[in-house]
Amino acid sequence: MTQPRADKIIDARFMEPPEPFVQTMDALDSIVPGQRVLLILGREPTPLYRALELNGFSWQTERTSDGTVEVLMWHKTQ
Repeated sequence: MTQPRADKIIDARFMEPPEPFVQTMDALDSIVPGQRVLLILGREPTPLYRALELNGFSWQTERTSDGTVEVLMWHKTQ
């Protein structure tokens, strides 16, 4: 994921739980269809995926060469 692809970016690599989850859900609440949120973490956010599914979001997860996990999220199209 190298192109500008997110309207909001949350760099949570140095945050303690549950702050990444809270900030991500707040950011998702503030976007409209067509906008995207990028979450950058040092680990896989497994609990987040169920919350995304239940709240009507799609996502794409990539692990970079340095081990960082990037999760790009957006509203599911209907």
